[in-house]
Amino acid sequence: MTRRIFRSIILVALAVLLASMALCMGVLYTYFTDIQFDRLREELDLIAHSLSREGASYFTDGQFQSTCRITWIDADGTVLYDSTSDNETMENHLRREEVSQALAEGYGQSARYSSTLLERCLYTARRLPDGTVLRLSSAHSSVLTLTLDVSQFIALVLAVAVLLSLILASRLSRDIVKPLNELNLDEPMTNREYEEIQPLLRRLEAQQNRLRAQDLELRQKRKEFETVTRSLNEGLVLMNSGGTILSINPAAARLLTVTPNCLGADFSVANRDPEVAVLVEQALSGTKAEATVCLEGGNYLAAASPVKTGGAVSGVVLLLFDVTQKQQAEQLRREFTANVSHEMKTPLHAISGYAELMKSGLVPQADMQVFSEKIYNQAQRMIQLVEDTLRLSRLDDGAADMQWLDLDLYEMAANTLSSLASPAELHHVTMRLEGGRAVIHGIPQLICGILFNLADNAIKYNRPGGSLTIRVEDLDREARVTVSDTGIGIPPEHQDRVFERFYRVDKSHSQEVGGTGLGLSIVKHAALIHQARLDLTSVPGKGTAITVTFPKPADS
Repeated sequence: MTRRIFRSIILVALAVLLASMALCMGVLYTYFTDIQFDRLREELDLIAHSLSREGASYFTDGQFQSTCRITWIDADGTVLYDSTSDNETMENHLRREEVSQALAEGYGQSARYSSTLLERCLYTARRLPDGTVLRLSSAHSSVLTLTLDVSQFIALVLAVAVLLSLILASRLSRDIVKPLNELNLDEPMTNREYEEIQPLLRRLEAQQNRLRAQDLELRQKRKEFETVTRSLNEGLVLMNSGGTILSINPAAARLLTVTPNCLGADFSVANRDPEVAVLVEQALSGTKAEATVCLEGGNYLAAASPVKTGGAVSGVVLLLFDVTQKQQAEQLRREFTANVSHEMKTPLHAISGYAELMKSGLVPQADMQVFSEKIYNQAQRMIQLVEDTLRLSRLDDGAADMQWLDLDLYEMAANTLSSLASPAELHHVTMRLEGGRAVIHGIPQLICGILFNLADNAIKYNRPGGSLTIRVEDLDREARVTVSDTGIGIPPEHQDRVFERFYRVDKSHSQEVGGTGLGLSIVKHAALIHQARLDLTSVPGKGTAITVTFPKPADS
């Protein structure tokens, strides 16, 4: 910009200088020409007066003296006298402009250039009383000759003018541009140097406001995006069309074992999992790809989707979903289905076998009652199995339709022991209740189920002459129930799995006592609904103690 201003100032200065010089020379030339015409006219009047008084003798007596050329012309254009040329050889002057004008108006004048344009002749003519015409002419330099004569002076003036113009233009251009270079673009309206740029500054101010608003909005959206993606348990990676990582959340960085500061790196270099790399390559080629991969912490569903703009791939979104629990749940569902089928198949086969024998008449009449009792027991076992399965299914749904009440654990434990008096007497197990009153907020059916299943298992898996103890404790913010026995105990390798559905430590002994394998699963699910904590302590051959710790109501 400085150069353009500098060149513009120089060109304008030179143009003004040349125009001024041309105008001055033209005006001066015209002025001096008018003065020359006035001088010729005055001298013409004097000579005309003398010629009218003395006649032709005025020229022959040598009385006149003049630096101008004098021509005396007859009324028909014949040259009667010429001070510089032989009048006999001169052509007729009737058609000369100044002569024709003098004959018509009494006075005439004209100016003509020579053939070389280097000299200009001025002519004045006056008609005399006798009808003849007296003409005076004088030669002076033309504009071209005058310019050539003063060319050295003009060159000197131009050189000085150019030098001054360069100096002044340089300073002026810097002075003009300096305020522009020092504009405060962050606050445009604080600049007051040039009124002419105020519209531009107002537009800059409006643009700055829009940019600030957009920047604030982008920062807010970026912060929200980072907050959301940082809190996701699922991995998220955003890449451009070249596979460069644009964004990666901590979960993805942890699962892919890459550093969070890998932004701007190539994904194929930062990633160490070949299966995920293949999915990303497919997505970069425009095809959506997904597969289950084994990453740190479990199994994950990796889904790579291309982002297309105008039909071309402009980026890739990689999502990593944890499907470990889903697969475990699916595995548990398959195991549950297989276990239910297996548990129901045994009593069904028994019932079918006994019924077939009875139908064929192979059972003596005296044994009919025994066979009928076996069929009844197996049917009861199936009914119990179905009821426990339905109860577990209801617990899986959260028991939303059940009513919550304030319950006294000590009273419910006493009722449980009372209902199990006959089985305890049959197994020769002594029952005791210790502790005191402890109130919780819970579902009566589920609390009864917890206490019954724990006490029932303590009786079934006890030894003859053993004991069962239920201890209820009222703590500061919790209520604790501990069911302990002196039974066969649980080996350490089985203690983590006894709460699984249909899991049995000793299957042969379980068949003898008639359990369904769902009792402790029901206890676990009921405790989860009450946000209770289960703790198991067991020593093989010495007994087992299971503690259930319930949170107490806030207003208790």
